[in-house]
Amino acid sequence: MFWIALQPPHEDEKTPWGWRALQFTPRVSLVDEAIALEVSACERLWGGRKRLLRKLFKSPEGLAQPAWAHGPTALVALAKLRLQQRGDALPAQLPDGLPLDVLSATAAHRGILERIGCRQWGQLRALPRGGLSRRFGAALVAALDRAYGEQPESFEWLTLPESFDVKLELPMLATTAPELMWCGQRLLTQLQVWLQARNQGVLAFELEWTLDLKRLDGKVLPPNERLEVRTAQPTQDMAHLRRLVNEQLSRTAIAAPANHLRLRSLQTVPWGGVTTSLLPEDNRSGEKLHQLVERLSVRLGEHNVLVLQAQADHRPECMQVWMAARRHPRDLPRHPREGGDPKRPKTGKPWVPASAGMTDLYPTWLLPSPQKLDVINEVPHYQGPLRRLARLYRIETGWWEEGGPALRDYFIASSEQAGLVWIFRERPSASGESRWYLQGLYA
Repeated sequence: MFWIALQPPHEDEKTPWGWRALQFTPRVSLVDEAIALEVSACERLWGGRKRLLRKLFKSPEGLAQPAWAHGPTALVALAKLRLQQRGDALPAQLPDGLPLDVLSATAAHRGILERIGCRQWGQLRALPRGGLSRRFGAALVAALDRAYGEQPESFEWLTLPESFDVKLELPMLATTAPELMWCGQRLLTQLQVWLQARNQGVLAFELEWTLDLKRLDGKVLPPNERLEVRTAQPTQDMAHLRRLVNEQLSRTAIAAPANHLRLRSLQTVPWGGVTTSLLPEDNRSGEKLHQLVERLSVRLGEHNVLVLQAQADHRPECMQVWMAARRHPRDLPRHPREGGDPKRPKTGKPWVPASAGMTDLYPTWLLPSPQKLDVINEVPHYQGPLRRLARLYRIETGWWEEGGPALRDYFIASSEQAGLVWIFRERPSASGESRWYLQGLYA
């Protein structure tokens, strides 16, 4: 058996280090002030003991390196760790030479044992078992047997929670966003450890702080305030998440001093790892495009960072809609007009009209809305009479809308002043009137 005992320098880092250890072995337990893990059954999977230790102590940024020791049993490893923390030298004979004060089971009886001259594990083990059990209890004898490997060690094994939810008490009241961010970075580091242990990528999480006051200037305050952060792609990159949190916190006013900070995951998905390539042009250094878009959206506002989204519609003015760059495609309205229409046909992917070959003849500039043209002697005019050169196609669509269907014939036309233009004619109405519209211009 090969047991490792870890002791992080900060108490609140014990759980994250336990989660990290679960990436290497399922046999991890919290024993007194330390973390004990048994790795003999899995060290070959990691390329041997030295490689396993090297990977284990390659801690994420933000987690301090723990003190550690190893031994054939968990109690021996813990005893060696305690001696190391005190600065005492290890005895020549292990485990017989270990002092009694590094064995937790002897704490209640240490004074009596020292008065009878019993100060080491070997001396305690040499006493008659029957009398030792009657005088000091069976628990001490059982702990001694476990320390020597004569009885199996039984611990409550550490397990990963299904969702991340950690709350920290702030070392002092936080009145500004940078003060919250100082503890928020520690919580984000713990989130990264949890994501790596569960092989998950985070899409959304919530940062919540508890207010220390119930009233301020006669105004009733809520018990807490919160901030929600979302990403376009699942990630384990805490540097990017720190930038997003910092950008949002810098624009958030804290109603009152805060005394606790809580971070919990809202949405996670299985993590497929980081996509890599052998081609140098695919491995450019610097910030990724979606990370830049998310950061700019937080800094400038989502309504100021927009992208085009294709829509399933034959009418050119309805084929695309501007949307916030951070919005997920599933959140898009089914139509560029607000609210959409439940009667409208649904589609889950960008759409191309049936006459896709005609899109090469689309104009360079499309007007925001069709412009009605004057018709003189059945000839449309735009900076002079228009001469039709080619007919592109006919559409019949929009039957689900209140205004009735759009029945159009599209043409390429030219005039002496405007050059080439893109026009369409609405199908004659019952009165026989034909209405012409200008919709695009060619450069």
